[in-house]
Amino acid sequence: MDLSLADNLIVITAGAGGGIGEAITRACLAEGARVVILNRKAPEVTALLDELKSSGAPADLIELELGDPDACTQAIETVQARHGDLFALVNNAGVNDGVSLAGGTLEQFQQSLRINLLHTFVLAQAALPALKRTRGTILNIASKVALTGQGGTSGYAAAKGAMLALTREWAVDLLPFGIRVNAILPAEVMTPAYQAWLARLEDPAARLAQIEQKIPLGHRMTTPAEIAAGVVFLLSPTQSAHTTGQYIHIDGGYVHLDRALL
Repeated sequence: MDLSLADNLIVITAGAGGGIGEAITRACLAEGARVVILNRKAPEVTALLDELKSSGAPADLIELELGDPDACTQAIETVQARHGDLFALVNNAGVNDGVSLAGGTLEQFQQSLRINLLHTFVLAQAALPALKRTRGTILNIASKVALTGQGGTSGYAAAKGAMLALTREWAVDLLPFGIRVNAILPAEVMTPAYQAWLARLEDPAARLAQIEQKIPLGHRMTTPAEIAAGVVFLLSPTQSAHTTGQYIHIDGGYVHLDRALL
């Protein structure tokens, strides 16, 4: 299936590190797109870019702290100067930081919103002139926590819930320009961050088995590549040309299927 992404410029936040962002980056490149990664400075990020460039992939990296609004605006300006108009913005960055109602402070809650939410608005606003010219698309990577709750993570839940609200708000706002806006909600995805969380538990294997048993389809974790496959489909200006304002769950039925099935 031709997704018509060849040579289109796609900007991805947190597009490295071995998790969902890196999988999205690789999937976009596999479709012939050009990719710019917006990511904080880290050895694994530099290593990924070096690998991609050594293979001739049209990839670039802009290092920044997404919690800095001025840096976000400057990043989009740099993208424009180096590569021209972007076709897609993928807001993937997010940290389940454990800022809770019981134990978190107002300052921590505000910081959680800053690192998980505010950059999505700043980047989208800065990218909007280019997206109007390309009749492009915005894709937000939210979380099942936005709909189900999790406990102990008020900041992250608030940010991801707001991201879903903005998905539909922006889909309405941008209808006149032909710009589509959608969201994907991962649930239990096996990423390096997830593996690190498991490793801190007393019995990681037992906990993983318990979680997998609650995932209806196949009793297994979702892979980053499966999320990325959904992303490139929704980015497609041909195959997803009439899809906007949607929340897509790629989660093996985790959120919606009756637990009586388990």
